[in-house]
This record gives sequence, C-alpha cells and structure tokens, in this order.
Amino acid sequence: MNITCAIIDDEPLAVELLTSYVEKTPFLSLVGSYNSAVAAMADFANSMPDLLFLDIQMPDLNGLELSKIVGDKCRIIFTTAFEQYALESYKVNALDYLLKPFGYSEFLAAATKAHEWFELKSGAVAATASSTEKKSIWVKADYKLMQIDFDQILYIEGLKDYVKIVLYDDQKPVLTLMSMKTLETDLPASLFVRVHRSFIVQPSKIRVIDRNRIVFGKQYIPISDSYKDKFFEFMETHALLGYKVEK
Repeated sequence: MNITCAIIDDEPLAVELLTSYVEKTPFLSLVGSYNSAVAAMADFANSMPDLLFLDIQMPDLNGLELSKIVGDKCRIIFTTAFEQYALESYKVNALDYLLKPFGYSEFLAAATKAHEWFELKSGAVAATASSTEKKSIWVKADYKLMQIDFDQILYIEGLKDYVKIVLYDDQKPVLTLMSMKTLETDLPASLFVRVHRSFIVQPSKIRVIDRNRIVFGKQYIPISDSYKDKFFEFMETHALLGYKVEK
C-alpha cells in the first residue's frame, strides 16, 4: 500500500535529506515539506497525510505539541538530535524515534514499521467491514415492518408503485410500496443483479436458464438486451453454474 507523508523540520538540510530518503522508498509518497509546525498546520486543515516525519525542537510550536494537536488523525515518526525526548515521543504514541544523525537504513527500518502498521490497520478495517456487512433488509408490508434475509430472496418483480419480493422454499411473496430503483440501491451488488426493467434476481439461486429466460419453477423471467451483458458477466465471474454460459 502507498503511504502519504510529510516532513516537518526547521533545518533545511534535514528536510533535504529526508526528502531524498522518502523519494527512494517505494511505498512512501511525499505530499508536503515544512520548516515549521505552524506552516504545516495551515495545510493540515484541508488534508492530513498518513504519516509525519516530525522534528521535535522547533520554534513557536514544537513537535510534541503538534503531535498532541493532530492526535490519531495521522501517525508520527519523530526525528530529533536530542535523545532526552525519546520517552516523551512514546507517551504520544509515536510509531518510531530516529536520533540524528541517521542513515537511510535506519530511516527505512522506521518507515517499514509504519508500512506494517498501516497494512495491519487496513486488514482490521476490512475484516470489520466484512463481519458487519448487511445480511438482510427491512421493508414495510401488511402494515408492519418485516426483516427479510438476503439468502431467502429468489427474485424481485416491479409492479408499478410496488415491488414483489419472491422468497425461497415457496414462502409467501412480500408486497411492499417501494420503487425498484430504491430497492436496488439497498441490495448488495455482490448478491443481486438486474436482468430486466421489472426484475432483479439473485444469481446464486438460479438453476435453469432457458433461451435467455431465467426459470424459477413456473415463473419465466426475461433477460432483456440492455441487461444481458451485465448478467452473463456476473454469472461467468462468479462461476455460479459451474460452466461457461453461452450468450
């Protein structure tokens, strides 16, 4: 993954050195360099980088003070010539601490630690999103709210101002006052696909396709020309029927 970063140091030579280090590190992308924390704050109001390479001892606003202001909005690697600040840097949850003068190998080790941290965070967010993904939908029907599991839906048919949700295992269809367009936005694109102006289907439930018509029992659902390519692309991508569908 690519990490956006910024450099803040009141020594121009230090900024120049850090810039050269960032430029030779493939997973880092430099979005700004500053000679003071105050100047950086003006830009951070609009856009915050993922990572800061931050000097500590600077006039007006020092690095420790700035780190407390940005909080958890970005991560920090301190760069300083003063070893006594090491303990303070860990109190503000810095990822690492580079003591000047340092070479590229030390810089890369700290940057790699940041890279690993962001990858772990990205994986945790993805896992959380997956575990909390919607598995059902709530609709109004028969003067009450009903929760319908996605797994129970065979297909949906548009009937003017209403939609009919046809369920698996011969359950009674649910009729609800809703437009097809509104319902389509509430359904996960990974499970449902539109095949006609009046029909949305769940491809994993399909067992028979007969001459561009989907067969659910006695119901034949037409696959219209305007949705045909998208539908067969979905089928082939997910390999739901176990063989390549002939268009």
